[in-house]
Amino acid sequence: MLKTHACGKLSKKEDGKKVVLCGWVDSLRVQGKIGFLLLRDREGIVQCFLNKSLVEKFGDLSSESVVLVSGEVKKRPENQIRAEMKTGEIEVSVASMEVLNASEVPLPIEIEEETTTHIDKRLDNRFLDVRRARISAIFRVRAEIYRASVEYFSSEGFVSIQTPKLTASGVESGAEEFKLDYFGREAALAQSPQVYKQMMVASGLEKVFEIGTVFRAEKSHTTRHLTEFTGIDMEMGFISSEEDVMKVVEGYMKAMIGAVKKNCQEELELLGVKLNDVKKIPRLTMAEAKKVLSSRGKKLKVDDDLDAEAEKKLGVYVREKYKSDFVLVTDYPWLVRPFYHMKSKGKGTKSFDLIYNGVEIATGAQREHRLAELEKQCKEKKIDLKKMDFYRNIFRFGCPPHGGVGLGLDRMTEQLLLLDNVREAILLPRDPERLTP
Repeated sequence: MLKTHACGKLSKKEDGKKVVLCGWVDSLRVQGKIGFLLLRDREGIVQCFLNKSLVEKFGDLSSESVVLVSGEVKKRPENQIRAEMKTGEIEVSVASMEVLNASEVPLPIEIEEETTTHIDKRLDNRFLDVRRARISAIFRVRAEIYRASVEYFSSEGFVSIQTPKLTASGVESGAEEFKLDYFGREAALAQSPQVYKQMMVASGLEKVFEIGTVFRAEKSHTTRHLTEFTGIDMEMGFISSEEDVMKVVEGYMKAMIGAVKKNCQEELELLGVKLNDVKKIPRLTMAEAKKVLSSRGKKLKVDDDLDAEAEKKLGVYVREKYKSDFVLVTDYPWLVRPFYHMKSKGKGTKSFDLIYNGVEIATGAQREHRLAELEKQCKEKKIDLKKMDFYRNIFRFGCPPHGGVGLGLDRMTEQLLLLDNVREAILLPRDPERLTP
């Protein structure tokens, strides 16, 4: 490593130490014959004092240039401590400085914390945008969500799997497939690992999970839809009902949010987010949810799904009544669920959605594992199961009762951090218009 210490982690404990720092020039202020350089890395900013000779050599250095400085940490007098900076009780007296890469001017976007640059232009220059502390904090939280997810499912006995992203066309809804030529045959990008995670439950692995890329050819122009996103999927065998799946989802949310609260305190403070501990997540049947919505001016038919407005109103309701950011809505109508969801009594299914802060972030269910019943359900949905032999075979040779859930990492990050747009929660989003960078 070129550097010995992180800029943003220096304190009076290092008083008198020689240090080598690397980072970006946040600003350079020249006062007469001396200068004050604010040097930034991902941990924060430290002030560096430049003497006359260094000012003469580097006084016109542009912001965002990458430099290496060598110097000595100096404790500030009490009356000069900069309370607004983590490193405000010290500064670095620079002995030498080297420019590793000078930045061109002007920058294509503003990188001040309170920028007015539109999100599309920021995304065009995402590597610069992430230099803002607030944006960097989003992705450090997202990284913790990812880490905590792997830890939770692994600790619960789930086996991590990786499934194909190139599939035969028609495995799921053809309307949402990205089709491509595969050596003369029609293929598609995977819309989910659903088929494969069911296959691996039947393989004897029993409990599996995957964090991977999912593709949806939807021309949706909303603040919560993407054409490429990261899915967190799990499937588990030998369940007695969908309640077993919901209990795992509930445990996951408790563990994940607990980990973010513990390990991302600085990031949450910077983003102005206060996370509540997850307790027992309230459950509402779809019928109960529709009664609540009707009382609040949102009327839905028996076989209707919940739309964005309905989810938002339910989010407000559960916060008021249960003091919960989450609600599990169960018993979704068969008409709006996939062919592989197990039916319940009446016109419902043994399925659920998890709504977080008024937005759906997960869909789960007990799957139909009995081939005869599955064939009946396919016929109702006008799906020819015989054209999906590899999927049909899963249920021919001993498939246990099973169920699972699919969550969206991007949307979950958006809701956890109360962001205005899911594109803020993904480094390089893909939507119907965006294919670069």
